[in-house]
Amino acid sequence: MISRLKSKLIAPETRVSFVLVTALFLFWGIPNNLNDILIKQFMKSFELSRLQAGLIQSAFYLGYFLLAMPAAMIMRKYSYKVGLIIGMVLYSIGTFLFWPAAHSGQYIFFLAALFVIASGLSFLETGANPFIAGLGNPESSERRLNFSQAFNPFGAILGVLIGTIFIFSGIEHNQAKVELMKQSGEYAAYLESETMRVVRPYMVLGVVIFLWALLIMRTKFPKITSEESKSENKGNPRELLKHRHFLTGVLAQFCYVGAQVGTWSYFIQYSQDYTGIAEKTAGYFLTGTLVAFLIGRFSATVIMKYIKPGKLMGIYAIANILLISVAVTYPGWVGVWSIFLSSFFMSLMFPTIFALGIKGLGINTKIAGSVIIMAIIGGGVFTPLMGLIAVKSMAIAMMVPLGCYCFITLYAFWWSVPRSLPESEIQL
Repeated sequence: MISRLKSKLIAPETRVSFVLVTALFLFWGIPNNLNDILIKQFMKSFELSRLQAGLIQSAFYLGYFLLAMPAAMIMRKYSYKVGLIIGMVLYSIGTFLFWPAAHSGQYIFFLAALFVIASGLSFLETGANPFIAGLGNPESSERRLNFSQAFNPFGAILGVLIGTIFIFSGIEHNQAKVELMKQSGEYAAYLESETMRVVRPYMVLGVVIFLWALLIMRTKFPKITSEESKSENKGNPRELLKHRHFLTGVLAQFCYVGAQVGTWSYFIQYSQDYTGIAEKTAGYFLTGTLVAFLIGRFSATVIMKYIKPGKLMGIYAIANILLISVAVTYPGWVGVWSIFLSSFFMSLMFPTIFALGIKGLGINTKIAGSVIIMAIIGGGVFTPLMGLIAVKSMAIAMMVPLGCYCFITLYAFWWSVPRSLPESEIQL
């Protein structure tokens, strides 16, 4: 099946660059979902509240927000390849910063390291998404991007597994034990050992990313249509304000990333609050929900051959409205499994919103793509908001992603059609 999809979506002369860039979708999924582990780990090692731990996502997605536009400007002036290399270098530097952050014992330094990692990922996502979308027939851009994005869940799964196995120690002390350890002077050493557990996985990841940057540096990339234009007309970003499908697409992406990040960030906590399972067990459940996400990504690529992308996304958004409503109303194992299944239906949303949002924008595509990537800040806005609500009830906090899916439903069915495109090119 995969080979048949490749033959239709990818030209033979672009396969090497397609594979190298598609791998980046996996690579940036690792730190994105390691954050879900870090939230729980830092609540333990730094004794943070749920709101304070949610700032991990705020620092992370602030990097996306602030660097997306500079990334687009650099790639507009030079090329996608240059931007991708810069992104990988920043990514690797951020992972190496975990070593001095751990030795300092200061939470703020970890937030700074995560900001640098996310700054690099902003370059990668700003460049890789439109590069893949533009690497072939425009009519198949959604399917091609969904295919590449389908490898992102592999990274997400890998990230959660790495965190569950190598970061979670499985040691969870109750308050009575903590007091005894404080009296005996053992508690500080325990917190330090828990903090140091995060270093090795990030150092290994940094080495891999740096080596991949060298590989891309030595590979010749094809020119995308917008890069081939040598005319004086460089486009006008203000023209983007005329495109409803782009503007609402930015808001839809803001809501989607907020829903995804918030749901996964507190999945472990929700599971422990209402079922009492151990952190490692909850970590494996989180891994399972990412497998559901992976299955959803690959299956969506096939289903889109028969159901138009926007319509399919709307159906999936309605499914998640129902599932999250169950999680809010029936906290416990029923709620856990409802959230678990919601990952399958959120799977196609990011690439589909992105591809629909940039459709028909021509030379302004890079800038438009960067603005949609800036909308990833939704993950840094909604996660601490959920943490604030979760002080009272983790189940009630799930109403935040519920509202997000309501907006995505409206976008999918009514606002995603590019009104300026010919009828034959519309994908609804």
